[in-house]
This record gives sequence, structure tokens and C-alpha cells, in this order.
Amino acid sequence: MISARRTAAVLCTAITLLAAAACGSSGSSSKDASSAKDHLVYVTAFGAAGRDAFAWVAQQKGYFEQAGLDVQIELGKATGENLKALASGKAQFASLDLTGAMISAGAENSTAYRDFRAVLAIHQRTLVSVMALQGSGIRTPKDLKGKSIAAAANSVNQLLFPGYAKLAGIDTAGIRWIAVQPVQLGPALASGKADALSTFLIGRPTIEKATVQARSKRVVVFPYSDYLPDLYGNATVTTASIATKQPDLVKRFRAAMLKALKYTIQHPEEAGKLLHAKEPATDATAATQEIELMTPSVTAEGQASVGLITGARMKKAIASLQDAGLIRAGMTPQDFVDFAAMKAS
Repeated sequence: MISARRTAAVLCTAITLLAAAACGSSGSSSKDASSAKDHLVYVTAFGAAGRDAFAWVAQQKGYFEQAGLDVQIELGKATGENLKALASGKAQFASLDLTGAMISAGAENSTAYRDFRAVLAIHQRTLVSVMALQGSGIRTPKDLKGKSIAAAANSVNQLLFPGYAKLAGIDTAGIRWIAVQPVQLGPALASGKADALSTFLIGRPTIEKATVQARSKRVVVFPYSDYLPDLYGNATVTTASIATKQPDLVKRFRAAMLKALKYTIQHPEEAGKLLHAKEPATDATAATQEIELMTPSVTAEGQASVGLITGARMKKAIASLQDAGLIRAGMTPQDFVDFAAMKAS
């Protein structure tokens, strides 16, 4: 009887321990599952500049963590290379010049990566512009006739120029393009190597720093958006596959980035410092200036439209590029944008 009682007691104890272990295991699994985050790689538009500061803001303010994301930020190398990073699977999201990507993907016989989808508009207006020295005789876009223009090789600046020239009434006969590295744009203008240059509006402080130091002259600026108002600037994109198969991931990432973008333009100085803290080579003051310069392009359609890409605008953008002969016929907004990501969850 004693042996039987001991056996029963041992069994009860064992069952109790197993039940407790099972409950503890279940609780641990639930905790692990709730704290698990989706790991992904995001590539900036170009390096660690003020225009990309909002990604580090999202990281350091905890917006990614709140969205259940573990995001590795890598420095981008402009549109073409960023598309390659998406195509190879090395990155799940990237920022790039949306107009440039559209031209690359939509050109006749293009071999560029086409299966990207934009999920967030960073700039509601293209930032591409032409700059010339004050007093150079180039006072209007039409004065560019017969001039030399410096730009990065095969950049959206040069690709988009024919469409801009057509609308601005520029006679392109005799215009000569000079390919230079982006860091050499200011020196090329200051030295007289080029009569004008084409770069992003937010690069103006850097350009003027070079020209004022060399020739005590500032620049006049001709934004492409004066004649091409429907073109977007930088946008955050993902792959068509991720957009289709992981819509929740896309919405969570977009929400975190949108929150960070809004915070960045509202607190440019803090954003510049947060960027510098993670990327010491980037000057906080310069980053702040760039954020302030890009803000009008971010809010160009009003506060309610920050980050938004609309089908109506995209139709007009596509029409503008088709009229300029830059993309083939038959392209639709859905070929470039994940509109489902724009809808509130």
C-alpha cells in the first residue's frame, strides 16, 4: 500500500511538473513570438545626406521597433545601383529618384530592373534643376542655347532635359554635356569648365560654396518642376513580389518611414544631429540645411499629402515622360506604384 501511495505521489508530482513546464514553455514561446521582429535591409537614396536623414530618425526614435521591424540601413549609390540591390535581393526597400527609375524601367528595350513598386513619396516635386552663375548671361532657361552643361554621367538630370527643354522653349542645338563626378559639379562651374550644371535643388549650398570661394558669385536656379510639375522626386520603393506577398510588412515599414519623414521636416536640426550621431562623416549643420531646402518639395501638395502618391499624378507624370519620348507607350501607374500601401490599414 505504501509503495502504491509512493508511486501515485511520484506520478502526480511528475504530471504537475510536466504541466508547469508545458505552461512555462507556452508562455516563453508567446513572448518570443511577440518580441520577434522582421529583419530587412533598407538602402538610402545616396550616401548619408540630409535628404535621407528620416531613415535614421525612424531607427533612433524607435519607429521601426514599434512597427515590429529590425532595419539595417545601408548607404545607397543612386538610382541604378539601388535598383540592382533590390533585384539581387540584397535589399528589401530602397529610396531613389522615382522619375529616373521610371525612365530606366520604361525605356524601349530597357534591361534595367522593372519589378519595383513605389510605396512612399519623399518629394512631391522633382528636385532636378539647372544652375548657372549670376552675371553669366544665363538669366532664363532659353539662354542655355549653345552652352555647356555639367552633370553626372547618365543621370536623370541629363535624361530628363529633353522634356524640360521642349516645354521651356530651349533650343537644344549646340548644347554640350560634360560628364563629371557629383563632387566636381561646383568646381566645374566655378572654374568655367562648364557654363551651367544640372543637379538637385538641395545641392545649391554646396555649389554656391564653391562658386563664392572661387569667383565670389552666387547662382541662379531653374527648377525642372517649373515646367514638369507632375513628376515626383525621391521615393521609397520595394519589389513587386514583396508588395504582393507581404503587404502587411510594406504597410508597417511605410508607416514608420512616413512618421519619421514628417518628424524630420518638423525638427530639421534634431534630425541632422541624429544623422551625424550615426554617420559622423556627415556634418549635422549641412544635413539640417539640406532638410530645410527639401521641405517645400515634401509638402508641395499640402500636409495631408506628405508621402502620398496618387494615380492621377502618376498618369500625368507618365504622359509627360511619354511626350518626351523617354518611356514607351502602354505604361500605367500600377507598373510603378503599390497603391495598396497608400491605403490606411
